[in-house]
Amino acid sequence: MLFALFGAGALAAAVLPRLVAGRPLSVPLVFLLCGMAFQALPVPLPAVDPVADRVWVEHLTEICVIVSLMGAGLALNRPVGRRTWQAPWRLLGVAMPLTIAATGLLAWWLLDWPPAAALLLAAALAPTDPVLASEVRVGAPTESEHDEDEVRFALTGEAGLNDGLAFPVVMAAVALAGSAGAGLSGEWVGEWLLVDVVYRCAVGVLGGLAVGRLLGWLFFRAERRAVRLSEHRDGFVALGATFLAYGVTELAHGYGFLAVFVTACRIRAAERDHGYHTVLHDFVEQVERLLTAGLLFLLGAFVARGGLAALSWRGAAVGLLLLLAVRPLTGWVAQLGTVAGPRERVVTAFFGIRGVGSLFYLAYALGSEGFHVPAEELWAVVAFTVVASVLVHGVSAAPVISRLDRMRVVRARRRRGGGRPGDDEVAHERI
Repeated sequence: MLFALFGAGALAAAVLPRLVAGRPLSVPLVFLLCGMAFQALPVPLPAVDPVADRVWVEHLTEICVIVSLMGAGLALNRPVGRRTWQAPWRLLGVAMPLTIAATGLLAWWLLDWPPAAALLLAAALAPTDPVLASEVRVGAPTESEHDEDEVRFALTGEAGLNDGLAFPVVMAAVALAGSAGAGLSGEWVGEWLLVDVVYRCAVGVLGGLAVGRLLGWLFFRAERRAVRLSEHRDGFVALGATFLAYGVTELAHGYGFLAVFVTACRIRAAERDHGYHTVLHDFVEQVERLLTAGLLFLLGAFVARGGLAALSWRGAAVGLLLLLAVRPLTGWVAQLGTVAGPRERVVTAFFGIRGVGSLFYLAYALGSEGFHVPAEELWAVVAFTVVASVLVHGVSAAPVISRLDRMRVVRARRRRGGGRPGDDEVAHERI
């Protein structure tokens, strides 16, 4: 039965993207519903319990996150810079802290959770995950640096970095839980700032730059052709780059998530218009699609088996308020003054998709104790938020993004006086 499900799932992951393209339906939503449906059938599926099986849930989601981060970094065409990456910087520096603060206050006020648990929930739900709606992320890498519209670029750049930048807040929640009610005392705050914020972020960025520089030379500039990997077009090399960057940085006690994304951007910068980037990206995207499909199937089975039994209406309210009020408002505020048009700002603010990263952070943090909230309740709130995000964003992504694309094409055609506009012309239109 399991072999049959794996085979059918892999084939479905290959066929579904083309079947649902342009429709108010997403591949993750299909697999989520399939997981729910199969759990209700009399078939011998293994039980899914993230509380009892926390370790394997942590590592399975960890692999999925780092693979998706490599794919995001390889896909982005724009060189990293203060002005060129204005929208992602704003979303990271303004929207993310405001979202964490608002979500933490909601959990503390509505759920009456202790500060450590409220902060953990806010940190786990902070990262965005556009991989769950492919319409809102950039496509395969191209030779042009100017053919990415603001919405897709902003959401992809944000998701590539906020998975790593949420880690210090998760570590703050763990430290607060372990401080036995010490609050914001110097017993742990100083060490957290020095180690978990400054040191581990710095090691993550520097590790990614170092590994990316080395791999960029190995891929494109090595003198011996047998060593210059771009000559051989092996896509699985992308997994080697992913695991090497992540493993080396974690061994140095840095944030591996940051390192993987920085490595991907550095590899892309080594030879920006080389066709090997497409080979690497396509392989990573296929692996990512398989992992995501499997995880969403398991999440659906978990929900169907009663995984949301511990969810109260207050917990559901926190998740819905995050998706429908907190993120849209903070995302809109963060983009004030950017080059994006008003409709683009609204769409970017709305599509703060929650996904696999949230599941990883919760599984990781629950390896520690002291949160004084049942793990089942924490999992119920996070799982509900992810499911709600898959439903709301998965159904709305294709129609909304397609409408924006059509409006850009029409405006670009009018601007040039007829004829078919180029991709760069369309991407530069502000809606």
